[in-house]
Amino acid sequence: MLNWLSQILSVASFNLRTIPERKGSAIAAAVGIAGVVAVLVGVLSIAEGFRAAMTVKGADDVVIVLRTGANNEMSSGLVRDDVRLVVDAPGIARTAGNVPLASAELFVIVNLPKRSTGTDANVPLRGVENTAMAVRGDVRIIEGRNFEPGRNEIIVGTGANRSFAGLDVGKVLRIGLNEWQVVGIFAGGGGAAETEIWTDVAVLQPAYHRGTSFQSVYVKLESPKAFRSFKDALTTNPRLKVKAVPQAEYLAEQSTALTGFISTIGYVIAILMALGALFGALNTMYSAVAARTREIATLKALGFGTTPVILSVMIESLTLALIGGAVGASAAYFAFDGFKTATMNWQTFSQIAFAFAVTPKLLIIAVILACAIGLFGGLFPAIRAARLPIASGLRET
Repeated sequence: MLNWLSQILSVASFNLRTIPERKGSAIAAAVGIAGVVAVLVGVLSIAEGFRAAMTVKGADDVVIVLRTGANNEMSSGLVRDDVRLVVDAPGIARTAGNVPLASAELFVIVNLPKRSTGTDANVPLRGVENTAMAVRGDVRIIEGRNFEPGRNEIIVGTGANRSFAGLDVGKVLRIGLNEWQVVGIFAGGGGAAETEIWTDVAVLQPAYHRGTSFQSVYVKLESPKAFRSFKDALTTNPRLKVKAVPQAEYLAEQSTALTGFISTIGYVIAILMALGALFGALNTMYSAVAARTREIATLKALGFGTTPVILSVMIESLTLALIGGAVGASAAYFAFDGFKTATMNWQTFSQIAFAFAVTPKLLIIAVILACAIGLFGGLFPAIRAARLPIASGLRET
């Protein structure tokens, strides 16, 4: 066993030391693999970033109540009597003054120009009650102040402020026939709320001729364990036709279509590029084997086994792949991680601001892909080297 391992280490060490003599083909193979890894990580970081923006951090004690059959807030509709019955349900947390932590909300879409291009995009304008921040828990004013009930004042999320023009504190925004003054900027833990604009729901309803209708009720429960009793109270009430969904589950469903599409595209592109990189690795290793025909034949004549020869070639190929993978992953991390942009949420047809996220999971996938290319790229050249007849190899010049 020791002799076998010694042979592998000796041949592999010799192969690695001679890489500089074939630096042209070696660099080409490593760069090809680096390109595959960088593209894969870059594309998948879009999906990871969007998924993170649609993920709720913290305790799962916030519930969204929608009309039965509605897939999102845009397709939901509730009247004031519905809201009253929801707020009276058991399990809802209350303030020190015994006020239920529930916010009946209205969701509309407005067109605003992007800061980067000036082209119009759909932005969510949400009417909320004064309990909305306490319900969500992670929303806080970071500049300016909160809107005053009954006035045409708005506060904007950090993502909306960053992505769209005219949303700085002190600006007056004209939407339709109404003017709204920006009085504050809020942060929402990096979630989807940061791309929204908030105002008093009682002001938004008449501005958009919605009467006393709402689309959803956000509720903070006493604890996540109270969800079952709260849901049962709603679904068994014959006067209500609503459904209750945990906020985390609801947002995850909203992100599924886009993240799935982006991930599919990313893997398809990566597979196509990986085929090209694989052929590059094959060519490199075949060239390496051809250039060392006499050396391999000499080693076999000296008693080196077939397995050490095969493994030594594959180790060389794997080393080039790991170098390429590390370079590609590093390039993708520094180029994409934290890059801020906005895209369409196809569930609500509104923009969602988010940041690309190069996660450890993506880096591990990238390294695995690089290793797979390296192993397959070195397998057939290694078999060819092992099968090389000693006599014909020694005659090579």
